[in-house]
Amino acid sequence: MTTQHLSQELASFASNLQAKDIPADVMNRAEDLLVDWFGSAIAGKGSRPVEIITKFAESMGGFSAAHAGPSEILITRKKSSPFLAAMANAAASHVAEQDDVHNGSVFHPATVVFPSALACAQAIGASGEDLLVAAVAGYEVGIRVGEFLGRSHYKVFHTTGTAGTIAAAAAVGHLLKLTPVQMLNAFGSAGTQSAGLWEFLRDAADSKQLHTAHAASTGLMSAYIAQAGFTGAQHILEGKQGMAAGMSSDADPSKLVDRLGIRWALAETSFKYHASCRHTHPAADALLQVMLAYKLKPSDIAKVETLVHQGAIDVLGPVTDPATVHQSKFSMGTVLALIAHYQFAGLQEFDQHFHDDAICLFRDRVTMTLDPEVDSAYPQRWIGKVKVHLHDGQILEGRVDEPKGDPGNTLSRTEVTDKAMRLADFSGGASPAEMHTAIDLLWNIRKQAKISSLLPHS
Repeated sequence: MTTQHLSQELASFASNLQAKDIPADVMNRAEDLLVDWFGSAIAGKGSRPVEIITKFAESMGGFSAAHAGPSEILITRKKSSPFLAAMANAAASHVAEQDDVHNGSVFHPATVVFPSALACAQAIGASGEDLLVAAVAGYEVGIRVGEFLGRSHYKVFHTTGTAGTIAAAAAVGHLLKLTPVQMLNAFGSAGTQSAGLWEFLRDAADSKQLHTAHAASTGLMSAYIAQAGFTGAQHILEGKQGMAAGMSSDADPSKLVDRLGIRWALAETSFKYHASCRHTHPAADALLQVMLAYKLKPSDIAKVETLVHQGAIDVLGPVTDPATVHQSKFSMGTVLALIAHYQFAGLQEFDQHFHDDAICLFRDRVTMTLDPEVDSAYPQRWIGKVKVHLHDGQILEGRVDEPKGDPGNTLSRTEVTDKAMRLADFSGGASPAEMHTAIDLLWNIRKQAKISSLLPHS
């Protein structure tokens, strides 16, 4: 009797996936997610931690102006190696807090999958269809690894940094046409390097961008060295001393191969509407629902009680007095204060108002309470529930079962395009004309026989 080899099954899926295997709506959704990611990557321009990582990548490039590398660093318009371009673009796309998220795995796939896949595709001259199929492979693998590692993992580890290494390896490995055996070796190398801890939130440290930079570049490296014959652990995910053994107490191995090729996890991925940690979005939408329904002003509200899942308390709880714009995006009180005052928590609102006196006063009147219904539904469903206490003694309740951006309440292609344009306008990372040209190319990516630069060179 043979024992099921789950890591190998997942690796074989990533290796063997073909365009004809993927439903049309899933390929269309992959295009949506690609355009959405591109906007987030451009939004990273000017961010201090992103600029530091990007300057490091450029200084390590070893290329002269006459012999630039093949892969594009989006915020500088310069070329570098695939490894360093993946690093820089992954950091850039995870700072505005506008990149996508998969609810069930609590994983941000785009910010590790697309930077690594684009860098490799540009280096090897892959087609647009090749890029999308590789991205699907990365999403399907990374999401399942995140689900496998479970809630206990996310309590300490940033899943995007850990599962992200495997996702990036799957995407790049597919582009490099790794065999199933080589793909398994890539997973082994990627998994042994997976990392990312939540402790940075307590200090407003820059680690979150490092997590994605590391995951994307490490996953890419793991695929390239596997192609050259480098071997990795054969049971890196479920082995006795593998990722789950060291990083989880509730891992479920069945999640690794859950309906592979039938259930398309990519299609379950949500867009971010507000520019903040996704754990704040359900309550933000529920508060907005109440304020619009009852025509409330911020001054009408004495306090807001948010009824949340434990994951929200674990991630958001340490942030009580945010010191930076980025840290404020992990403050439930700040996000709800911006919603109350501006009906939207976007980049401009955070940048200009996160520390205003009125915002801070409202922030300190917001609490989080563990709610059994919300917690039991999480992470498959992210329910938003609030109790809004008015100064006159009334208590108004709001509830949102699918926050804006979830698959059942998704963004249209027009909204995805508009969001990307707003992100670029905020950062100054690309002109409107440049964005329109690049976005048009991305909406028609499957027509591209060879992936070239998305933006004009510097």
